[in-house]
Amino acid sequence: MSTFIQQKTILILGLPIIAGMLSQSVLNLIDAALVGQLGAASLAGVGIGSYANFVAISLILGLSSGVQTLVARNRGQGLHDDAATPVHWGLLISFAFALPLSILYITFSDSIVSFLSEDSAVEDIATSYFDYRTAAMLAVGLNLSFRGWWNGNKTPMTYFKVLLFTHILNIAVSYCLIFGYLGMPKMGAPGAGLGSAIALYAGAIINAFFVYKNATTAGFFRWRPQGLSNLNRLIRLSFPHSLQQLSLALSICILIWIIGQLGTNDQAIAHVLINLSLFLILPAVGFGVASTSLVSHALGENKTLEALNWGWAVLKTALGFMLLLSIPLWLFPETILTLFLQSDALIQKAAILLQLTALAICLDTATIVLTQSLYGVGANRTVLVISTCALWGFYLPLAWLFGPILGYGLFGIWIVQIIYRAGSSLIFIHIWRQQNWQKIRY
Repeated sequence: MSTFIQQKTILILGLPIIAGMLSQSVLNLIDAALVGQLGAASLAGVGIGSYANFVAISLILGLSSGVQTLVARNRGQGLHDDAATPVHWGLLISFAFALPLSILYITFSDSIVSFLSEDSAVEDIATSYFDYRTAAMLAVGLNLSFRGWWNGNKTPMTYFKVLLFTHILNIAVSYCLIFGYLGMPKMGAPGAGLGSAIALYAGAIINAFFVYKNATTAGFFRWRPQGLSNLNRLIRLSFPHSLQQLSLALSICILIWIIGQLGTNDQAIAHVLINLSLFLILPAVGFGVASTSLVSHALGENKTLEALNWGWAVLKTALGFMLLLSIPLWLFPETILTLFLQSDALIQKAAILLQLTALAICLDTATIVLTQSLYGVGANRTVLVISTCALWGFYLPLAWLFGPILGYGLFGIWIVQIIYRAGSSLIFIHIWRQQNWQKIRY
């Protein structure tokens, strides 16, 4: 396959995925900008609540990659009549796990949030925001399963359109609930959480309608005797990814706790920087998700070399995008930060950290893309082990040591982060080059 055709295929598949992901991150940034007008306590509270919610939903996040991998593999093997069967199993798992987990999390929300902050005003805001967001956990699981179908079927544009509507609704409702417009109650920062929950359920309903129309002929809700084996395959693929996401979510909460030892202002700065980082890595994530389908589809056709080349081609494309997106962070850090921080002192302190963030996200590109490629070949356990060991054995201990203990503060933590991201990328490049993933069967 020529380089031109490769790049065209990557862009056609990857750009809608990126657009959908960017819309979610833009929404988070808009929430941060709106809530930032209410002060540092509100900004820190929403940040803590959102990270706690990430922990809450992390155990179902693997559903998307699991469904996507199986859908793409079925298509690659020519099993078009059964291509959508992983979707209804994903929906069943969502109902079986998301509902009881959301009730459990909300019951103990005070204890969960209190671990992340010792400021009572911040805790009250974070707890209310967390409760609203966690109440939408079922909607998140349903949407993840639907996303797996659209991406695995190489038709991500439909999902993007539904997601765009969802986020426009989210922005409108959250804005009214935060400030009390259009007859809605003035809820302050927690209104952003309720607005997100309402929009997520609306999006799930719309998504269900379109998936039902699109996937009925591909086996959607067609229950067959071999269905339990398909459920088992989905769990084997999804569970390691979910554990890896849980590890990542918990690590962010631990990082926020570490930064909390430095003060509420530093937590507010970290919340903005982390959200900007999550926004800017999304092109790499989106291309990585595209590589999951491309690699899995190639293996379904028994084209191992083509699968290998897809991983490298996607990585090169993603790296070019990341380098381009990092330029504004280097050149105009203060201008960007004024959108989220009201204090000149905080802006000056955060400027160099934002520049370091630009470097970190470029170094992290290989990790992001190649872990998604490894999901496509079924190497989910490998990703889980390496990611967990790097996070908990290297990054977090050194962040704690160089941050509050040795007194280097946020600057020390961000330097450790750069080293961690660079080392992780080198490891995953080596794993992809070794090609031991060819031996995996699922």
